[in-house]
Amino acid sequence: MRLRLILGDQLNEQHSWFREKNDDVIYLMMEILPETSYVKHHIQKIVGIFLAMRAFASKIARSGHRVKYIRLDDPDNKQSFAGNIKQIIEIENCSGFEYMQPDEYRVDHILAELCTELDISSTCVDSEHFLTERYELRDFFSSKKRYLMESFYRELRKRKNILMDHASPIGGQWNYDKMNRDAYNPDIPIQPALEFNNDPGEILEMIDRMKVSYFGNMDENNFIWPTTREQSLTLLQFFLENGLPYFGSFQDAMISESWSLFHSRLSFSMNTKMLHPGEIINEVIDYWSRKSVGIELNQVEGFIRQILGWREYMRGIYWTLMPEFAIMNYFEHHRELPHYFWNANTDMNCIHTVVKQSLNTAYAHHIQRLMITGNFCLLAGIDPDFVDEWYLGIYIDAIEWVEKPNTRGMSQFADAGIIATKPYVSSSNYIHKMSDYCVNCFYDHSVKYGTKACPFNSLFWHFYVRHREKLKKNPRIAMMYRTWDRMTEENKKQLLEQAERYLTNLDML
Repeated sequence: MRLRLILGDQLNEQHSWFREKNDDVIYLMMEILPETSYVKHHIQKIVGIFLAMRAFASKIARSGHRVKYIRLDDPDNKQSFAGNIKQIIEIENCSGFEYMQPDEYRVDHILAELCTELDISSTCVDSEHFLTERYELRDFFSSKKRYLMESFYRELRKRKNILMDHASPIGGQWNYDKMNRDAYNPDIPIQPALEFNNDPGEILEMIDRMKVSYFGNMDENNFIWPTTREQSLTLLQFFLENGLPYFGSFQDAMISESWSLFHSRLSFSMNTKMLHPGEIINEVIDYWSRKSVGIELNQVEGFIRQILGWREYMRGIYWTLMPEFAIMNYFEHHRELPHYFWNANTDMNCIHTVVKQSLNTAYAHHIQRLMITGNFCLLAGIDPDFVDEWYLGIYIDAIEWVEKPNTRGMSQFADAGIIATKPYVSSSNYIHKMSDYCVNCFYDHSVKYGTKACPFNSLFWHFYVRHREKLKKNPRIAMMYRTWDRMTEENKKQLLEQAERYLTNLDML
C-alpha cells in the first residue's frame, strides 16, 4: 500500500496521479490547526481552502480513488502533517510514501525532514502545475547581477511560443506596459463581479467550535469564491467575455464603486491548482484570436505577462533566495502596523477603501496592494515582517511563494532592489490620477503640509530624506533628490515636521 499526500494548494485534477485508479494507493488530505495559525488568516481564506479541499476529495473519491480525509475536528487528528502521516502509515501498513513538491519553503522543509524519519521509501514528485522548474530562474540568471523579470519573460515567450510570430513577438513589441496605465474611463460599463453560491455553514461552525482565530468578514450563508474546477472555469469564461477586452488598459485603475473592475480574480483558483496557468493562457489567446477585431493586443499581452512573466518569476525568486529572503529589511524599518489595517477606521479614504474591501472580500488587485497599502507601509516605515504577515493573512490568493517576494521585494524594497529597480512609493499625485479615492477624503490631496494635508505627500519626502544614503546613487530616482534640493529650506522644514507629526501619531490618521 502506498500513501500519497495532497496539500490544500494541490487540488489539481489533471495531475498524472489521477490518470489511473489503483487499489493499493491511498490519497491523504488533512485540515490541521497549524495551517490556520502560522499567521492570522482572513475567515474567507480558511473557509475557501477547506471548501475546495473537501470538494476535491469528494470528486476524486467518486472517480474511484481511495481517499482518507481528516477533518479539523476529527478526534483522531494529530494536528500535524507528520503525526497524521505516521498514523495512517501504521494503520494501513503502507510500504511507501509519496508527495507532490510543496510550494512553500516551510512545508517543503517539514516534509523533507519527515521523510528522514520514516522507515519506508519516500518519493517527491512534481506538482505538474508551473510553467518552469523550481530553480530555472536561478540557473537562467546564474551569470547576471540582477534578476530582470523582462528578460525571463521574453525567454519564456520564445520557449513556449506564446504570442510569437516565429522569432519575433506578435505586434512587434514584447511589452505593452505603457499602454496599460490608464485611469478608469467611466464611459465603459463594468459588469458586477461574478459570485458563486457555496454553503460555508458546516465549516464556519467547525472553525468556531475549534476556536480558530481569524479576522475579516463574510456572509455566513454564502461563500462567493470558486471552490471547484468547474466554478473556476466558469469564472475564466466570465473574465474572457467581460474583463479581457479592457483588462490591459485599466489594470492599474482603482475606483470605489467596483472591487473587481476588469480583473480576472483567477489567482485563488490558480494558486490552489484548480486551474493550470497554461490552460488559462491558451484560453485567453484562443478567445482573442476569435474576437481579435474587438480586443486589442495590449489587453491580452498585459494579462499574459502577469501569469507567464510575473507569476513564474516570483516563484523563481522565492526558491532562489529563500530562506535568507524572509528576513531582509534593507531600510531597517521597525514600526508596527496601524490599527486601521485591521478595521479600516482611518480618515485616509484610499486606505479605508482598500482595507475595507479586503476585509469584506479577501481581495484587492495588484495596484491596490502595491500603491495604496504597500506604498503607505513603506513610506511609514512599517516592519516588513508585519507587512508580510498581513498580506499573507488577508488575501485569499496569498500563498507564501507568491506573497513574500511581491510584498518584501516589490512592495517594501526590503531586498535592496533584487526585484524592483526602485522603491514603489508615491505622493498623492499618483493616487489621485489613478483612482477616485481622493474625491471624498478628509485629507486634501493637493496640500503638502498644514491642516488636512494628505499624509502621503509629506511622508513621501520624509522617506527619501531619511534613506538618502541608501538611494542617492539609484539613477531611477535621482530626479527626486534634485527636486528636493531645489526646495526652499522653509518648505523642506515644513514637509519634514509634518511627516514627523504623522509618524508620531500614525494610529490617529
